[in-house]
Amino acid sequence: MSASSVSRRRVLSLWLPRLPIDRIQRFFGNVGLHKSNDPSIVVIKDNNALVIHALDEAAERLGLYIGQPLANARAMCPDLRVFDADVVADAKTLSDVADWCDRFTPLVALDPPHGLFLDITGCAHLFGGEAALLRTLVRALARQGFAVSAAIAGTSVCARTLTRQATGTIVADGEEAEVISRLPISALGAGETITTGLRRAGLKTIGDVAARTPSEITARFGARFSTLLAHALGQGDAPINPRKPLPDYIVEKRFAEPIATDTMIAMTLSRLADTLIASMEKQGKGARRLEAAFFRTDGVVRAITVETGHPVTRSAVIDRLFRERLDALADPLDPGFGFDMVRLSASRTEIVVQEQRDLDAHVHDNDDLAALIDRIAARIGGKRVVVHLPQDTHIPECAVLAAPAQHHLAAAMQAEWPARAESEPPLRPLRLFDKPEPIKVPFATVPDGPPHQFTWRRALHAVVRVEGPERIAMEWWRQDGKQLTRDYFRIEDAEGLRFWIFRDGLYEGECFDHDGKPVPPSWYVHGLFA
Repeated sequence: MSASSVSRRRVLSLWLPRLPIDRIQRFFGNVGLHKSNDPSIVVIKDNNALVIHALDEAAERLGLYIGQPLANARAMCPDLRVFDADVVADAKTLSDVADWCDRFTPLVALDPPHGLFLDITGCAHLFGGEAALLRTLVRALARQGFAVSAAIAGTSVCARTLTRQATGTIVADGEEAEVISRLPISALGAGETITTGLRRAGLKTIGDVAARTPSEITARFGARFSTLLAHALGQGDAPINPRKPLPDYIVEKRFAEPIATDTMIAMTLSRLADTLIASMEKQGKGARRLEAAFFRTDGVVRAITVETGHPVTRSAVIDRLFRERLDALADPLDPGFGFDMVRLSASRTEIVVQEQRDLDAHVHDNDDLAALIDRIAARIGGKRVVVHLPQDTHIPECAVLAAPAQHHLAAAMQAEWPARAESEPPLRPLRLFDKPEPIKVPFATVPDGPPHQFTWRRALHAVVRVEGPERIAMEWWRQDGKQLTRDYFRIEDAEGLRFWIFRDGLYEGECFDHDGKPVPPSWYVHGLFA
C-alpha cells in the first residue's frame, strides 16, 4: 500500500464553553422547573474568594466575565442568579456527552475540563462528509441544551485552538499553519505566564511566534511550548487517549424513526447478533465479552454488558444472554422518546478451538454447564457465580480462592484437592468463618493444651472430646512477624456440637505484655463441623 493511499489523521475538537451553567439549566428543564430569564452564573472558590466559573449568554452581555469576583458581579447586576460549582457533576456530564459521541466514532477522548476529541479518520463519509458530520453534531448538542464550539483539523492541537477562536472551521490537510497563523496566541491555551511573556515580546498572533526560529522559542519559553506550537502548525501531533479500548468487532443499526418497543429492540439485537457472528466466523473468532449500547434521541446512552465462559459462536446464545440481562435489570431500560441507534460490539474475542464433540460426552456436559453459568451470571452478575480453587498454602483462610466461574471453570474442574483419609474425620470444618471469632477460655489443662470449657456468642460450651493439636506456623516470608503460631483443636461439646478452635500464640513463647512478662494467649473459633 502506498503512502498516498493511507488516510491521513483527522480530528474533531468539541468544546462546551458553558458546560457548568448548561448542566444546571438542563436540570431545571428536566424536572419541569421554569427557566428564569435572569442572568445566571456559576461561582467557585479561588484564593478564599468566590469568582465566576461559568456564565450564561445573558450574563455575558452585561459585561461579566470568567474569573471576575462575585462581589463585583453583584454590584453590576443585583438580580444575578448564583449557583455553586460542582466539578464532579460537570465531569459526569462531559462523560455522558462523550458516550453520546460514540455514535460518530469509537475513538473519543476527554479534553478536560469542558472538551472532547473525536478521531474521525476514515468515518466522516458515513455521515455525508466532514462538514455534514460537524453540522449534525453541533445541532444535536444544541438541541440538548449545550453551547457548542467545534472544528476539524489534521492535529488535535490545531482543532482545539480553532474551537476557541474560529468555531465551525474545517482545515484541509497541510493547511493548519496558514489557517491558525492569524489567531491570537491566547488561543493556544499555553497558560497565562507564557501568553503574557509572548505579548511583552511583541508577539501577538500565532503567526508572529511561528516566524521565530524554534531554538529561540525553546530557549525562552521551554520545549513543551515549542512542541505545542509545532503541533498547532500541523508539524506532528501527540496521539489522543480514547476513553475506551476499541472493540474487536462493531455492528450497529440506525433508525430514521426512533424505536421504543421491547419487540423492536429484541428484533434489532437479534439481527445485529447475526451480523456480528457472521463477521467473527470469517476469522474463526468467538465473543467472550459483548456490549449492547442504546442511544436515545435526547442524548442519553445506556450500555448493557454480558460475559461468557467460552467463546460464543451462535447468535441464539447472544439473544438468550441479553434477554436474561435485560429482564434482570434493577433499573429497566427506559427508551424515553425512543432509540435512534443500537450498537452491538464484541470487546473481547478469542480464536475458537475445534473439539471432537460426537464421541466425548464430557464436552457436551461442560458446554451445558458453561451455558448455565453464563445465563446465571447475566441475570445476577458474574462476580456472584464463583468456583473454588485450591491454593498452595497451609494457612486455613488462604487455602481456597473464590474466583469467577465464567473465567475459571476449566481450572476448577481440573483442580486437585487433598484426599480425605478413610474412616477418619475431616481435617477441616464444613463451614469456615471468613474471620475467626474470639472465645473466652477460663483455663486450659496445660499451658499448651485444650480448654475444659469456653464461651462463644454468650453461650457456655463444656468440652467432652478433643483431637489435636495441629500446629500451624504463619508463613514468615509473607508477614512482618506480628502473626503468631496457631494450635488448632477439633473439639466436641456436651450437646454434640463440633468446633474447630485455635490458640493464637505460644504461652511463654510469643505472648508477652509491655513489661515482657508472659500473658495467656487468645482463643478463637474458626469453623464448625457438620
